[in-house]
Amino acid sequence: MAEPRVLVVDDERSMRELLGITLQQSGYDVTLAEGGESAIKTLRSQAFDLIITDLRMRKVDGLAVLRAAKEHSPETVVLVVTAFASTETAVEAMKLGAYDYLTKPFKLDEIKLIIANALERKRLQDENTALRRQLQRERGLGSFVGRSRGMRDVLETVRKTADSVSTVMITGESGTGKELVARAIHQESPRRKGPFVSVNCGAVPHGLMESELFGHVKGSFTGAVASTEGLFAAADGGTLFLDEIAEIPQSVLVKLLRAIQEREIRRVGDTRDVKIDVRLIAASNRDLRTALAEGALREDLFYRLNVIPIHLPPLRERREDVPLLVAHFIQKISAEVGKAVRGVSPEALAVLEHYHWPGNIRELENVVERAIVLGSDEILGVDALPPHLGHPREVQEMPMELPAPGLDLEAMLDRIEYRYIQMALERTGGVQTRAAELLGVSFRQFRYKLQKHALRAGSRAARSPEGRAG
Repeated sequence: MAEPRVLVVDDERSMRELLGITLQQSGYDVTLAEGGESAIKTLRSQAFDLIITDLRMRKVDGLAVLRAAKEHSPETVVLVVTAFASTETAVEAMKLGAYDYLTKPFKLDEIKLIIANALERKRLQDENTALRRQLQRERGLGSFVGRSRGMRDVLETVRKTADSVSTVMITGESGTGKELVARAIHQESPRRKGPFVSVNCGAVPHGLMESELFGHVKGSFTGAVASTEGLFAAADGGTLFLDEIAEIPQSVLVKLLRAIQEREIRRVGDTRDVKIDVRLIAASNRDLRTALAEGALREDLFYRLNVIPIHLPPLRERREDVPLLVAHFIQKISAEVGKAVRGVSPEALAVLEHYHWPGNIRELENVVERAIVLGSDEILGVDALPPHLGHPREVQEMPMELPAPGLDLEAMLDRIEYRYIQMALERTGGVQTRAAELLGVSFRQFRYKLQKHALRAGSRAARSPEGRAG
Protein backbone atom coordinates (compact mmCIF):
# COMPACT_ATOMS: atom_id res chain seq x y z
CA MET A 1 0.00 0.00 0.00
CA ALA A 2 1.37 3.43 -0.95
CA GLU A 3 2.26 5.87 1.78
CA PRO A 4 -0.39 8.57 2.35
CA ARG A 5 0.65 11.81 0.66
CA VAL A 6 0.60 14.89 2.92
CA LEU A 7 1.14 18.54 1.98
CA VAL A 8 2.33 20.82 4.83
CA VAL A 9 1.72 24.55 4.20
CA ASP A 10 3.24 27.15 6.52
CA ASP A 11 5.24 30.31 5.87
CA GLU A 12 7.07 29.80 9.17
CA ARG A 13 10.05 27.64 8.28
CA SER A 14 10.59 26.08 11.73
CA MET A 15 6.97 24.91 12.06
CA ARG A 16 6.91 23.66 8.46
CA GLU A 17 10.05 21.59 8.90
CA LEU A 18 9.04 20.28 12.33
CA LEU A 19 5.77 18.91 10.98
CA GLY A 20 7.56 17.56 7.91
CA ILE A 21 10.14 15.60 9.90
CA THR A 22 7.53 14.31 12.39
CA LEU A 23 5.20 13.03 9.65
CA GLN A 24 8.01 11.49 7.62
CA GLN A 25 9.08 9.54 10.69
CA SER A 26 5.48 8.32 11.01
CA GLY A 27 5.56 6.86 7.50
CA TYR A 28 3.95 9.62 5.43
CA ASP A 29 5.10 10.92 2.04
CA VAL A 30 5.48 14.63 2.86
CA THR A 31 5.70 17.66 0.59
CA LEU A 32 6.45 21.11 2.04
CA ALA A 33 5.06 24.41 0.72
CA GLU A 34 6.47 27.69 2.07
CA GLY A 35 3.19 29.56 1.70
CA GLY A 36 -0.31 29.61 0.24
CA GLU A 37 0.79 30.69 -3.23
CA SER A 38 3.29 27.85 -3.51
CA ALA A 39 0.70 25.36 -2.15
CA ILE A 40 -1.96 26.29 -4.71
CA LYS A 41 0.56 25.95 -7.53
CA THR A 42 1.51 22.50 -6.23
CA LEU A 43 -2.17 21.44 -6.01
CA ARG A 44 -2.65 22.11 -9.72
CA SER A 45 -0.24 19.31 -10.63
CA GLN A 46 -0.31 16.91 -7.66
CA ALA A 47 -2.94 15.13 -5.56
CA PHE A 48 -2.70 14.65 -1.80
CA ASP A 49 -4.55 12.58 0.76
CA LEU A 50 -4.22 15.25 3.44
CA ILE A 51 -3.23 18.92 3.69
CA ILE A 52 -2.14 20.72 6.86
CA THR A 53 -2.23 24.46 6.32
CA ASP A 54 -1.58 27.45 8.52
CA LEU A 55 -4.41 29.97 8.49
CA ARG A 56 -2.60 33.32 8.56
CA MET A 57 0.11 33.57 5.92
CA ARG A 58 1.50 36.41 3.82
CA LYS A 59 -0.07 36.99 0.37
CA VAL A 60 -2.33 33.90 0.28
CA ASP A 61 -3.97 32.59 3.48
CA GLY A 62 -5.04 29.13 4.56
CA LEU A 63 -8.70 29.58 3.55
CA ALA A 64 -7.58 30.18 -0.04
CA VAL A 65 -5.55 26.97 0.15
CA LEU A 66 -8.61 25.17 1.52
CA ARG A 67 -10.79 26.45 -1.33
CA ALA A 68 -8.21 25.42 -3.94
CA ALA A 69 -7.86 21.96 -2.38
CA LYS A 70 -11.61 21.33 -2.47
CA GLU A 71 -11.81 22.60 -6.03
CA HIS A 72 -9.04 20.36 -7.38
CA SER A 73 -9.61 17.32 -5.14
CA PRO A 74 -12.83 17.38 -3.05
CA GLU A 75 -11.94 14.12 -1.27
CA THR A 76 -8.68 15.51 0.15
CA VAL A 77 -8.71 15.95 3.95
CA VAL A 78 -7.70 19.47 5.09
CA LEU A 79 -6.60 20.46 8.61
CA VAL A 80 -6.42 24.18 9.37
CA VAL A 81 -3.92 25.33 12.03
CA THR A 82 -3.59 28.82 13.53
CA ALA A 83 -2.17 30.69 16.50
CA PHE A 84 -4.95 33.30 16.22
CA ALA A 85 -8.12 31.32 16.76
CA SER A 86 -11.55 32.90 16.52
CA THR A 87 -15.07 31.54 16.28
CA GLU A 88 -15.69 33.26 12.95
CA THR A 89 -12.66 31.81 11.19
CA ALA A 90 -13.30 28.36 12.65
CA VAL A 91 -16.90 28.38 11.41
CA GLU A 92 -15.84 29.60 7.96
CA ALA A 93 -13.14 26.93 7.69
CA MET A 94 -15.59 24.16 8.61
CA LYS A 95 -18.17 25.49 6.12
CA LEU A 96 -15.54 25.37 3.38
CA GLY A 97 -14.94 21.67 4.14
CA ALA A 98 -12.08 21.58 6.66
CA TYR A 99 -11.88 18.31 8.59
CA ASP A 100 -10.70 20.04 11.80
CA TYR A 101 -9.47 23.38 13.14
CA LEU A 102 -6.46 23.34 15.51
CA THR A 103 -4.87 26.10 17.54
CA LYS A 104 -1.16 26.57 18.20
CA PRO A 105 0.63 25.47 20.23
CA PHE A 106 -0.41 21.83 19.90
CA LYS A 107 1.19 18.56 20.95
CA LEU A 108 2.74 16.50 18.18
CA ASP A 109 1.08 13.33 19.52
CA GLU A 110 -2.26 15.11 19.35
CA ILE A 111 -1.91 16.15 15.70
CA LYS A 112 -0.58 12.68 14.76
CA LEU A 113 -3.70 11.10 16.25
CA ILE A 114 -5.97 13.57 14.44
CA ILE A 115 -4.19 12.86 11.15
CA ALA A 116 -4.48 9.09 11.64
CA ASN A 117 -8.22 9.39 12.37
CA ALA A 118 -8.76 11.73 9.41
CA LEU A 119 -6.99 9.40 6.97
CA GLU A 120 -8.87 6.38 8.30
CA ARG A 121 -12.15 8.17 7.69
CA LYS A 122 -10.98 9.10 4.18
CA ARG A 123 -10.07 5.47 3.50
CA LEU A 124 -13.56 4.35 4.51
CA GLN A 125 -15.16 7.08 2.39
CA ASP A 126 -13.03 6.08 -0.61
CA GLU A 127 -14.05 2.43 -0.13
CA ASN A 128 -17.72 3.39 0.06
CA THR A 129 -17.40 5.50 -3.08
CA ALA A 130 -15.69 2.63 -4.91
CA LEU A 131 -18.38 0.20 -3.78
CA ARG A 132 -21.13 2.56 -4.94
CA ARG A 133 -19.44 2.87 -8.33
CA GLN A 134 -19.06 -0.89 -8.55
CA LEU A 135 -22.73 -1.33 -7.64
CA GLN A 136 -23.66 1.17 -10.32
CA ARG A 137 -21.60 -0.76 -12.87
CA GLU A 138 -22.97 -4.14 -11.79
CA ARG A 139 -26.63 -3.14 -11.51
CA GLY A 140 -26.94 -0.07 -13.70
CA LEU A 141 -26.34 0.43 -17.40
CA GLY A 142 -22.68 -0.44 -16.85
CA SER A 143 -23.69 -4.04 -16.21
CA PHE A 144 -24.67 -4.58 -19.85
CA VAL A 145 -22.22 -6.09 -22.30
CA GLY A 146 -22.96 -5.83 -25.99
CA ARG A 147 -22.86 -3.63 -29.06
CA SER A 148 -25.57 -5.25 -31.19
CA ARG A 149 -28.42 -3.12 -32.47
CA GLY A 150 -30.91 -5.02 -30.32
CA MET A 151 -29.02 -4.31 -27.10
CA ARG A 152 -28.44 -0.67 -28.05
CA ASP A 153 -32.20 -0.31 -28.45
CA VAL A 154 -32.80 -1.90 -25.03
CA LEU A 155 -30.30 0.41 -23.32
CA GLU A 156 -31.82 3.47 -24.98
CA THR A 157 -35.27 2.48 -23.72
CA VAL A 158 -33.90 1.95 -20.20
CA ARG A 159 -32.33 5.43 -20.26
CA LYS A 160 -35.53 7.07 -21.46
CA THR A 161 -37.85 5.32 -18.99
CA ALA A 162 -35.76 5.16 -15.82
CA ASP A 163 -36.99 8.50 -14.44
CA SER A 164 -40.69 7.77 -14.98
CA VAL A 165 -43.08 5.82 -12.74
CA SER A 166 -44.74 3.96 -15.62
CA THR A 167 -45.02 0.20 -15.44
CA VAL A 168 -42.61 -1.77 -17.61
CA MET A 169 -43.16 -5.14 -19.26
CA ILE A 170 -39.99 -7.07 -20.12
CA THR A 171 -40.26 -10.07 -22.42
CA GLY A 172 -37.65 -12.50 -23.65
CA GLU A 173 -36.56 -16.10 -23.46
CA SER A 174 -35.17 -17.59 -20.25
CA GLY A 175 -31.60 -16.54 -19.65
CA THR A 176 -31.69 -13.30 -21.66
CA GLY A 177 -31.28 -11.09 -18.57
CA LYS A 178 -34.76 -9.79 -17.74
CA GLU A 179 -33.99 -9.23 -14.05
CA LEU A 180 -30.74 -7.50 -15.02
CA VAL A 181 -32.77 -5.00 -17.06
CA ALA A 182 -35.23 -4.50 -14.19
CA ARG A 183 -32.36 -3.81 -11.78
CA ALA A 184 -30.81 -1.37 -14.25
CA ILE A 185 -34.08 0.57 -14.53
CA HIS A 186 -34.25 0.77 -10.73
CA GLN A 187 -30.58 1.70 -10.37
CA GLU A 188 -30.81 4.48 -12.97
CA SER A 189 -34.01 5.91 -11.46
CA PRO A 190 -34.59 8.35 -8.58
CA ARG A 191 -35.74 5.27 -6.62
CA ARG A 192 -32.23 3.79 -6.51
CA LYS A 193 -31.94 4.45 -2.77
CA GLY A 194 -35.19 2.58 -2.15
CA PRO A 195 -35.59 -1.21 -2.08
CA PHE A 196 -35.56 -3.44 -5.14
CA VAL A 197 -37.77 -6.44 -4.41
CA SER A 198 -37.80 -9.35 -6.84
CA VAL A 199 -40.10 -12.37 -6.87
CA ASN A 200 -40.45 -15.24 -9.32
CA CYS A 201 -44.20 -15.76 -9.46
CA GLY A 202 -43.76 -19.25 -10.85
CA ALA A 203 -41.97 -20.32 -7.65
CA VAL A 204 -44.77 -19.19 -5.28
CA PRO A 205 -47.57 -21.72 -4.57
CA HIS A 206 -50.89 -20.41 -5.91
CA GLY A 207 -52.53 -20.65 -2.50
CA LEU A 208 -49.92 -18.33 -0.99
CA MET A 209 -49.62 -15.81 -3.83
CA GLU A 210 -52.08 -13.25 -2.45
CA SER A 211 -50.50 -13.29 1.01
CA GLU A 212 -47.00 -13.14 -0.50
CA LEU A 213 -47.79 -10.05 -2.56
CA PHE A 214 -50.14 -8.10 -0.28
CA GLY A 215 -49.46 -9.51 3.20
CA HIS A 216 -51.93 -10.76 5.78
CA VAL A 217 -53.06 -10.08 9.33
CA LYS A 218 -52.63 -12.55 12.15
CA GLY A 219 -55.39 -15.17 12.25
CA SER A 220 -56.74 -14.37 8.79
CA PHE A 221 -56.33 -18.01 7.72
CA THR A 222 -55.11 -21.28 9.15
CA GLY A 223 -51.39 -21.00 9.78
CA ALA A 224 -51.34 -17.18 9.90
CA VAL A 225 -49.69 -17.07 13.31
CA ALA A 226 -48.29 -13.56 12.76
CA SER A 227 -49.00 -10.55 10.58
CA THR A 228 -46.82 -9.96 7.49
CA GLU A 229 -46.48 -6.86 5.33
CA GLY A 230 -46.14 -8.50 1.88
CA LEU A 231 -43.86 -7.69 -1.04
CA PHE A 232 -45.71 -4.57 -2.17
CA ALA A 233 -45.23 -2.99 1.25
CA ALA A 234 -41.62 -4.18 1.40
CA ALA A 235 -40.95 -2.40 -1.92
CA ASP A 236 -42.55 0.88 -0.81
CA GLY A 237 -40.46 3.78 -2.11
CA GLY A 238 -38.66 1.48 -4.54
CA THR A 239 -39.32 -1.07 -7.27
CA LEU A 240 -41.19 -4.39 -7.28
CA PHE A 241 -40.16 -6.85 -9.99
CA LEU A 242 -42.67 -9.59 -10.76
CA ASP A 243 -40.96 -12.22 -12.91
CA GLU A 244 -43.12 -14.75 -14.80
CA ILE A 245 -46.22 -12.59 -14.35
CA ALA A 246 -48.36 -15.03 -16.37
CA GLU A 247 -48.02 -17.58 -13.54
CA ILE A 248 -50.12 -15.50 -11.10
CA PRO A 249 -53.52 -17.17 -10.53
CA GLN A 250 -56.67 -15.46 -11.84
CA SER A 251 -58.01 -14.89 -8.32
CA VAL A 252 -55.04 -12.63 -7.55
CA LEU A 253 -54.91 -10.78 -10.88
CA VAL A 254 -57.95 -8.64 -9.98
CA LYS A 255 -56.32 -7.48 -6.78
CA LEU A 256 -53.06 -6.82 -8.63
CA LEU A 257 -54.89 -4.68 -11.18
CA ARG A 258 -56.45 -2.61 -8.39
CA ALA A 259 -53.04 -2.14 -6.73
CA ILE A 260 -51.69 -0.74 -10.00
CA GLN A 261 -54.68 1.52 -10.67
CA GLU A 262 -55.30 2.88 -7.17
CA ARG A 263 -51.76 2.56 -5.78
CA GLU A 264 -53.10 0.97 -2.63
CA ILE A 265 -53.31 -2.57 -1.26
CA ARG A 266 -55.31 -4.46 1.34
CA ARG A 267 -53.76 -7.29 3.32
CA VAL A 268 -55.56 -10.62 3.52
CA GLY A 269 -58.02 -10.47 6.45
CA ASP A 270 -57.69 -6.69 6.85
CA THR A 271 -60.44 -4.07 6.42
CA ARG A 272 -58.17 -1.11 5.70
CA ASP A 273 -56.49 -0.06 2.48
CA VAL A 274 -52.87 1.07 2.62
CA LYS A 275 -51.37 3.55 0.17
CA ILE A 276 -48.15 2.40 -1.54
CA ASP A 277 -45.48 4.10 -3.60
CA VAL A 278 -44.09 1.32 -5.78
CA ARG A 279 -42.89 1.18 -9.36
CA LEU A 280 -43.94 -2.12 -10.90
CA ILE A 281 -41.84 -3.99 -13.45
CA ALA A 282 -43.16 -7.28 -14.79
CA ALA A 283 -41.52 -9.92 -16.96
CA SER A 284 -42.38 -13.11 -18.79
CA ASN A 285 -40.68 -15.64 -21.04
CA ARG A 286 -44.05 -16.57 -22.55
CA ASP A 287 -45.66 -15.01 -25.59
CA LEU A 288 -48.10 -12.65 -23.90
CA ARG A 289 -50.58 -12.67 -26.78
CA THR A 290 -50.80 -16.44 -26.38
CA ALA A 291 -51.20 -16.02 -22.61
CA LEU A 292 -54.08 -13.62 -23.25
CA ALA A 293 -55.74 -16.05 -25.64
CA GLU A 294 -55.37 -18.89 -23.14
CA GLY A 295 -56.76 -16.78 -20.31
CA ALA A 296 -53.57 -16.89 -18.27
CA LEU A 297 -53.43 -13.10 -18.30
CA ARG A 298 -56.28 -10.59 -18.10
CA GLU A 299 -56.47 -8.18 -21.02
CA ASP A 300 -57.02 -5.11 -18.81
CA LEU A 301 -54.04 -6.09 -16.64
CA PHE A 302 -51.89 -6.67 -19.72
CA TYR A 303 -52.46 -3.13 -20.97
CA ARG A 304 -51.73 -1.75 -17.50
CA LEU A 305 -48.44 -3.62 -17.38
CA ASN A 306 -47.44 -3.10 -20.99
CA VAL A 307 -47.15 0.69 -20.84
CA ILE A 308 -43.43 0.48 -21.67
CA PRO A 309 -42.58 -2.79 -23.45
CA ILE A 310 -38.97 -3.98 -23.59
CA HIS A 311 -38.10 -7.11 -25.54
CA LEU A 312 -34.73 -8.80 -25.00
CA PRO A 313 -33.44 -10.55 -28.12
CA PRO A 314 -32.12 -14.10 -27.72
CA LEU A 315 -28.37 -14.57 -27.94
CA ARG A 316 -28.62 -16.30 -31.32
CA GLU A 317 -29.93 -12.99 -32.72
CA ARG A 318 -27.02 -10.97 -31.32
CA ARG A 319 -24.05 -13.19 -32.15
CA GLU A 320 -21.76 -10.16 -32.53
CA ASP A 321 -22.04 -9.79 -28.74
CA VAL A 322 -20.69 -13.29 -28.04
CA PRO A 323 -16.96 -12.32 -28.08
CA LEU A 324 -17.63 -9.39 -25.72
CA LEU A 325 -19.66 -11.56 -23.36
CA VAL A 326 -17.03 -14.31 -23.39
CA ALA A 327 -14.28 -11.79 -22.54
CA HIS A 328 -16.45 -10.33 -19.77
CA PHE A 329 -17.18 -13.72 -18.21
CA ILE A 330 -13.54 -14.83 -18.45
CA GLN A 331 -12.40 -11.72 -16.59
CA LYS A 332 -15.14 -12.02 -13.97
CA ILE A 333 -15.03 -15.76 -13.33
CA SER A 334 -11.25 -16.20 -13.46
CA ALA A 335 -10.95 -13.54 -10.74
CA GLU A 336 -13.60 -15.29 -8.64
CA VAL A 337 -12.01 -18.75 -8.86
CA GLY A 338 -8.42 -17.50 -8.71
CA LYS A 339 -7.22 -18.73 -12.11
CA ALA A 340 -5.07 -16.79 -14.58
CA VAL A 341 -7.15 -17.28 -17.72
CA ARG A 342 -6.36 -14.63 -20.34
CA GLY A 343 -8.70 -15.43 -23.18
CA VAL A 344 -10.11 -17.94 -25.64
CA SER A 345 -8.60 -19.42 -28.80
CA PRO A 346 -9.99 -18.37 -32.22
CA GLU A 347 -11.21 -21.94 -32.80
CA ALA A 348 -13.06 -22.06 -29.49
CA LEU A 349 -14.54 -18.61 -30.09
CA ALA A 350 -15.79 -19.76 -33.49
CA VAL A 351 -17.58 -22.69 -31.79
CA LEU A 352 -19.15 -20.35 -29.23
CA GLU A 353 -20.26 -17.92 -31.94
CA HIS A 354 -21.94 -20.59 -34.06
CA TYR A 355 -23.76 -22.42 -31.26
CA HIS A 356 -27.53 -21.89 -31.03
CA TRP A 357 -27.59 -21.02 -27.25
CA PRO A 358 -31.09 -22.18 -26.25
CA GLY A 359 -30.24 -21.10 -22.67
CA ASN A 360 -29.01 -17.70 -23.86
CA ILE A 361 -26.56 -15.63 -21.79
CA ARG A 362 -27.05 -17.75 -18.67
CA GLU A 363 -25.99 -20.85 -20.61
CA LEU A 364 -22.98 -19.03 -22.08
CA GLU A 365 -21.84 -17.94 -18.63
CA ASN A 366 -22.17 -21.51 -17.34
CA VAL A 367 -20.13 -22.85 -20.27
CA VAL A 368 -17.33 -20.31 -19.67
CA GLU A 369 -17.32 -21.07 -15.93
CA ARG A 370 -17.11 -24.82 -16.59
CA ALA A 371 -14.23 -24.29 -19.03
CA ILE A 372 -12.30 -22.14 -16.56
CA VAL A 373 -12.84 -24.43 -13.57
CA LEU A 374 -12.02 -27.67 -15.38
CA GLY A 375 -9.37 -26.26 -17.72
CA SER A 376 -5.68 -25.84 -17.00
CA ASP A 377 -4.50 -23.45 -19.73
CA GLU A 378 -4.33 -19.66 -19.85
CA ILE A 379 -6.15 -19.73 -23.19
CA LEU A 380 -9.39 -21.70 -23.37
CA GLY A 381 -9.37 -24.06 -26.33
CA VAL A 382 -12.04 -26.17 -28.00
CA ASP A 383 -11.15 -29.10 -25.72
CA ALA A 384 -12.28 -27.04 -22.71
CA LEU A 385 -15.80 -26.66 -24.11
CA PRO A 386 -18.67 -29.16 -23.66
CA PRO A 387 -18.69 -31.62 -26.59
CA HIS A 388 -22.25 -30.81 -27.66
CA LEU A 389 -21.26 -27.24 -28.57
CA GLY A 390 -19.14 -28.49 -31.43
CA HIS A 391 -21.95 -30.46 -33.05
CA PRO A 392 -23.52 -28.55 -35.93
CA ARG A 393 -27.24 -27.94 -35.67
CA GLU A 394 -29.48 -30.11 -37.76
CA VAL A 395 -30.62 -28.52 -41.00
CA GLN A 396 -34.22 -28.88 -39.83
CA GLU A 397 -33.49 -26.60 -36.86
CA MET A 398 -32.34 -23.70 -39.04
CA PRO A 399 -35.02 -21.09 -39.75
CA MET A 400 -35.59 -21.34 -43.52
CA GLU A 401 -38.53 -20.77 -45.79
CA LEU A 402 -38.93 -21.75 -49.43
CA PRO A 403 -41.06 -19.17 -51.30
CA ALA A 404 -43.99 -20.57 -53.27
CA PRO A 405 -42.54 -19.48 -56.65
CA GLY A 406 -39.17 -20.98 -55.72
CA LEU A 407 -35.79 -19.18 -55.56
CA ASP A 408 -32.42 -18.81 -57.25
CA LEU A 409 -30.27 -21.01 -54.99
CA GLU A 410 -26.94 -19.79 -56.41
CA ALA A 411 -27.90 -16.14 -55.90
CA MET A 412 -29.12 -16.89 -52.38
CA LEU A 413 -25.87 -18.67 -51.46
CA ASP A 414 -23.87 -15.80 -52.93
CA ARG A 415 -25.77 -13.30 -50.77
CA ILE A 416 -25.18 -15.41 -47.65
CA GLU A 417 -21.46 -15.75 -48.46
CA TYR A 418 -21.18 -12.00 -49.14
CA ARG A 419 -22.80 -11.15 -45.80
CA TYR A 420 -20.57 -13.52 -43.82
CA ILE A 421 -17.47 -12.04 -45.44
CA GLN A 422 -18.68 -8.56 -44.47
CA MET A 423 -19.30 -9.68 -40.89
CA ALA A 424 -15.87 -11.33 -40.65
CA LEU A 425 -14.16 -8.17 -41.88
CA GLU A 426 -16.13 -6.03 -39.44
CA ARG A 427 -15.30 -8.40 -36.59
CA THR A 428 -11.57 -8.32 -37.32
CA GLY A 429 -11.32 -4.63 -38.13
CA GLY A 430 -10.56 -5.43 -41.78
CA VAL A 431 -7.61 -7.77 -41.12
CA GLN A 432 -8.03 -10.31 -43.92
CA THR A 433 -5.97 -13.17 -42.47
CA ARG A 434 -8.01 -13.16 -39.27
CA ALA A 435 -11.26 -12.88 -41.23
CA ALA A 436 -10.23 -15.92 -43.29
CA GLU A 437 -9.56 -17.86 -40.06
CA LEU A 438 -13.01 -16.97 -38.74
CA LEU A 439 -14.61 -18.33 -41.91
CA GLY A 440 -12.43 -21.46 -41.98
CA VAL A 441 -10.94 -20.80 -45.42
CA SER A 442 -7.38 -20.24 -46.62
CA PHE A 443 -6.11 -16.71 -47.21
CA ARG A 444 -5.96 -17.40 -50.98
CA GLN A 445 -9.59 -18.56 -50.99
CA PHE A 446 -10.57 -15.50 -49.01
CA ARG A 447 -8.87 -13.13 -51.49
CA TYR A 448 -10.62 -14.91 -54.34
CA LYS A 449 -13.99 -14.41 -52.64
CA LEU A 450 -13.23 -10.73 -52.09
CA GLN A 451 -12.68 -10.34 -55.83
CA LYS A 452 -15.73 -12.43 -56.64
CA HIS A 453 -18.00 -10.19 -54.58
CA ALA A 454 -16.26 -6.99 -55.72
CA LEU A 455 -15.20 -6.18 -52.17
CA ARG A 456 -12.24 -3.95 -52.80
CA ALA A 457 -9.13 -5.13 -50.97
CA GLY A 458 -8.03 -1.55 -50.45
CA SER A 459 -11.23 -0.53 -48.63
CA ARG A 460 -11.23 0.32 -44.93
CA ALA A 461 -13.02 -2.94 -44.16
CA ALA A 462 -10.40 -5.07 -45.89
CA ARG A 463 -6.99 -4.07 -44.56
CA SER A 464 -4.01 -6.37 -44.77
CA PRO A 465 -2.46 -7.70 -41.51
CA GLU A 466 0.00 -4.82 -41.50
CA GLY A 467 -2.76 -2.25 -41.97
CA ARG A 468 -1.78 -1.47 -45.62
CA ALA A 469 -3.99 -1.94 -48.59
CA GLY A 470 -3.85 -5.58 -49.60
